[in-house]
Amino acid sequence: MKILVTGADGFVGKNLIAQLANEDFKDVVKFTHRNSVNELAELTADVDFVFHLAGVNRPKTNAEFYKGNADLTQSLIAALEQNKNYVPIVLSSSIQACLNNDYGLSKKAAEAVVFNYGEKHDVPVFVYQLKNLFGKWSRPNYNSVISTFAYNLTHELPIKINDPEAKLELNYIDDVVAEFIYALKNNNAHQDGKYSVVPVAYSTTVGEIADKLTAFKNNRQSLIMPSLKNKLDRDLYGTYLSYLDEDNFSYDLKKNEDNRGWLAEFIKSEDNGQIFISTTKPGITRGNHWHNTKVEKFLVVQGQGLLQFRKIGTDKVIEYKVSGDKPEPVDIPVGYIHNIKNIGDNMMITLFWACEIFDPENPDTYYEEV
Repeated sequence: MKILVTGADGFVGKNLIAQLANEDFKDVVKFTHRNSVNELAELTADVDFVFHLAGVNRPKTNAEFYKGNADLTQSLIAALEQNKNYVPIVLSSSIQACLNNDYGLSKKAAEAVVFNYGEKHDVPVFVYQLKNLFGKWSRPNYNSVISTFAYNLTHELPIKINDPEAKLELNYIDDVVAEFIYALKNNNAHQDGKYSVVPVAYSTTVGEIADKLTAFKNNRQSLIMPSLKNKLDRDLYGTYLSYLDEDNFSYDLKKNEDNRGWLAEFIKSEDNGQIFISTTKPGITRGNHWHNTKVEKFLVVQGQGLLQFRKIGTDKVIEYKVSGDKPEPVDIPVGYIHNIKNIGDNMMITLFWACEIFDPENPDTYYEEV
């Protein structure tokens, strides 16, 4: 298929074109702000599908709303009709089309042009009144409050919240793109009356979003990873990380070093405990303690190790030899004294997982030799 994308260099356009390429749609014609409206006649001559994403939402004058939204849409339709090329169209409109302001009125006028084209030529049209969009490549201080908050937090700038209880209706860019490509492939869409809809949407508040993004920022210091159990949190976290500067992808961990080697905490989670990593010198033993409730997993990723266990109140010692050559996690049951010794000639590296964040007030750790 030959596909025309207007607004190809915008937030939605860049994400859509990237995913079209992922799904092997190679013949994509791009219309951007650098193109003249007069070029639409040539660009629409032999396309099979149109994604009309171009529009104006932050002009210098109100007249530009109508020129960049309603008038541009009318020019696109006129070009298709001039070429007698009556193909399906996806129009990215906005929930503000329901409001009585210049932006909303210009979007509503663009919708009317597309609906009329569909009825006149009996061709499918898919008009989406998109909610507040967020995701990678959204421009801060332009596209959404989420992009602005994420940019500021990743650049040590303050965020401004006028009303933390203000409602936010959201669409995530990947869900929008998935729905657009669904319409392309199926010549159909998810519908709510005459409007097409993105089936995944979120309802939240400005304050809740600010709290979640701030928790992501604090993760580098506290190491506590907020829950990513629900999709909104995963979408927000991916968006947040996309605003890191290229020289700021990494961060330092606290390295606790002694004559045995070193140990560093990596990730903490109130839901899933914590992960830490250690090095152990040849001949050195770590551990020799047991827990009532806390459980752990040990995974040697480099070197040779020997894990020893002894059940409290018994004399029997159980041994497991482990090696970085064969990934083999070992569960540490409660009520078993345990240790791990480097029995190789080189440094041993071990990953540890514990089911809870270490609490110095209640460590649940009792020292005793295996």
